[in-house]
Amino acid sequence: MRIIFLLLFVTISQFAFAQQQYPGKWKQLFNGKNLKGWQPKIREHDYKDNFANTFRVKDGKLTVAYDGYDQFDERFGHLFYKKPYSYYLLAVEYRFVGEQCPGGPGWAYKNSGVMIHCQDPATMRKNQDFPISIEVQLLGGDSKGERPTCNLCTPGTAVEMNGKLFTPHCINSKSKTFRNDEWVRAEILVLGDEEIKHIVNGDTVLVYQKPQIGGGNVSDYDPAVKQNGKPLTGGYISLQSESHPVEFRKIEIKDLSKYYRKRKK
Repeated sequence: MRIIFLLLFVTISQFAFAQQQYPGKWKQLFNGKNLKGWQPKIREHDYKDNFANTFRVKDGKLTVAYDGYDQFDERFGHLFYKKPYSYYLLAVEYRFVGEQCPGGPGWAYKNSGVMIHCQDPATMRKNQDFPISIEVQLLGGDSKGERPTCNLCTPGTAVEMNGKLFTPHCINSKSKTFRNDEWVRAEILVLGDEEIKHIVNGDTVLVYQKPQIGGGNVSDYDPAVKQNGKPLTGGYISLQSESHPVEFRKIEIKDLSKYYRKRKK
């Protein structure tokens, strides 16, 4: 019992520390009732066309589902929040459920993501697969093997790590593996184009700097939008649909922009 109490105390302390060290109040981006404030962009479909009711609210959770699909057919989708942010702490609580959509790629099994510093969804072409953005990759594990979450992927972007430009598409975080239908709290600290931190259940698992446009792994984009070398100081936030059902029970944000301005002064 003492060991259980100690583990519970440590977990609660980690959450409290992660929330207290950044000022301001949480704003709920998801109201638990509907998709107010959010709009989809799914490959091969126009902006705001929620093909097959991919994104929906069920039992108070924002759900990504594929029961309206015969085959996935690379119809990667993203659900965008209505306004961009630059300096903020974003938190999502998510879990993977059910079976992968038929035709989904093997790498997309228990795979989703939170995209930050996204291009304006209105500038995405109809057949564009991913927004130019920074991806906080969410992964789930099986009964065996290790598969960390809150990794970094870079569709049409690049970052710096340890003072050097990072050119591979993805890099794993140092998080543990979360299995079955376990709920996970992922927090993302975004400080413009200065620094970004990925935080899992209170533990910082990945840090990098200077997000910028550049790199590959995004198709059919408008060349006028992909201005390689341009610093990413802000952008839209979106949630992915990549063929495996996923649920979000909470999406909240602390806007840190006014505190950043005070710090800069």
